[in-house]
Formats: sequence, structure tokens, C-alpha cells
Amino acid sequence: MSDDSDARRQQRFRRRTMLRGAAVSATAPLVPGTVPSTRHQAPPHATAASFRWLGTAGWRIDVGGRTVLFDPYLTRFPTGLFTGAFDPGTRLRTDEDVVRTHIGRPELVLVSHAHWDHLADVPHIARSTGARVVGTETTYHLLVALGVDAAQISVVKGGEVLDFDGITVEVVASLHSRNQQHAYFAPGTLDAPPAAPPRTIADLPEGDTLAFQVTAGSGGPSAFLMGASDFSERAADGLRPDLAMIAVPTSASTYRYLPRLLGALGAPGVVVPVHWDNFERPLSGSPLRDPAADVDAFVAQVRHESPATRVVVPDYRSAYGAGR
Repeated sequence: MSDDSDARRQQRFRRRTMLRGAAVSATAPLVPGTVPSTRHQAPPHATAASFRWLGTAGWRIDVGGRTVLFDPYLTRFPTGLFTGAFDPGTRLRTDEDVVRTHIGRPELVLVSHAHWDHLADVPHIARSTGARVVGTETTYHLLVALGVDAAQISVVKGGEVLDFDGITVEVVASLHSRNQQHAYFAPGTLDAPPAAPPRTIADLPEGDTLAFQVTAGSGGPSAFLMGASDFSERAADGLRPDLAMIAVPTSASTYRYLPRLLGALGAPGVVVPVHWDNFERPLSGSPLRDPAADVDAFVAQVRHESPATRVVVPDYRSAYGAGR
């Protein structure tokens, strides 16, 4: 190997060490803090953010007075999924009071895919706040059928890098997780409006899956956000987020899921496991674990594969700060 190659590798190592140090420094990332007020606008170059886990894969991200939501499923109605009596005919519904309690005044809603535990509350949030929604073509058709103004929705496929007045959103083509039979609930996509507005959870097909990397300001912290426990290794390679919100798998169907993902992301400074809670229980008290999601094994594997990575298991009641 040439001296120039060695120098480039050392330079990249120093840069990533600096980012990791910044991500776990005393200034902050993912330590309990306070969600900033939504009454004051932050300048476009703002370099600090706070993160509040909304359960399942969902997040509320506040950058100054601006709010971004990712997969905000808050109503958490019962379907029988966690009791062994799963009913695909369960009716969709939204508890408007519960949603209002958690979302602030979002200007942007990012949707990974269209299953109910990611999309069900998005139509109400979009209609009631005017927030822009970013998602797949399937998400677009479903939301329009549910009464959302088409002009509020930005359709993406993966590969886009979008500038929302200083908040940068990189759209990453991704994959949905699979069960022990290498299958999953409600596959399919829509390239036209559904014949009738969705009424049940079975009316919401997956519609392809996305991940997102959100960066606060021109030099602020970057967070990789997943809605399911599989990914496209080629699409994720080289993202290098400061924080990675990684879905906990419930099966071993995906080959070397964590080693491949951590390698593609460059061993993030902070990993936060998500999508491991029982999302049919209210967002109060402590999260109740999905028995199929082994959080302890996940944490141990992250520490084994990336010893310098800090793992933070979130709860519902804390806001976590991150900054450079």
C-alpha cells in the first residue's frame, strides 16, 4: 500500500474519531435534556438538536424552534399482535388528544413505509398541522385517499438529498424486516389511488421502505433513522452518521444484520435501539418489551462489533440532546 493511501486512511480515521468524540462528549448527545420551545425559530446554521423517542420507530427531532417527526405512531391501538390474536381487519383510528400531546408543531414528517404502526397517525398530523410529508409513492396515494392535500406530500425513492432551510434530509433506499419465514405482513405497492379510502390495517401495504439521515444545520449532528430491521447495504454505505437509531430484529432472517449495518455506517458514535417495544400499550410509564425483540442481545452485539460505540436504550419520558 502506498504512503498516500496510508495518509488518506489515517486522515479518515482522525475525522471519524473526532466525530465520535463529539457525539459522546459532555456537551451532549443523547443525555437527558429539555425539548426546546417551538415558539422561536432557530437560524439555518443551528448545530444542536434534541431527540424524543415516540415509541416503535418514531422520533421527534427539535432543532431550535423547528420540529421534524419520523414515523410518528402515537395512538397505539390494539390489534391482538402481542396477545396471539392478531386481527388484520382492525379498524384504523387516531386519538387526537394523544397525538397533540406529543408532536408539537411539526413542519416536516418523514415516513419510512406505510404499515399502520408507522403511518396510521400521519394523515391526521398532516391535515391538522399542514406539515410537509416525505415518503414513497405508496404513502402519497394512501395519504391523498385519507384526505391529505397532495401539495403537502413530497414523493421520494432514495438517493435524494433535500435542504429544508438548513435541516438536511438524505433519503436512503431501504428494506423491510422479515419474520422467521422470510416474509412480512401486507407487502405490495400502489402506483395509483386505492379503490376506496383505507379503513383497516390490512389496507395499508408496506409500499417499499426508506431510511433517512437528518442533519441539523450546516455542521450539526446527523442521525440515521430506520423504520424496519433490514437495509440496503449499498445504499447505506458511507453515510457516517453521528447517531444511528437502529431497529432491533425479531428474527435472524437477515444475514449478519448488525455487523453489516454497523460496517456500512462506519461504526456510529451512538447507537439507539428502536422498534423493540409493545406498541399497543400507551406512551406512559416504562416501555414494555416485545418478547420477540432481544434488546440485551442487540446491545451486546453492538458492543462486540463496535467497542467504541456508545449504546443508549431510550425511554418514553426523556428528551435527549445532541450537538457539536
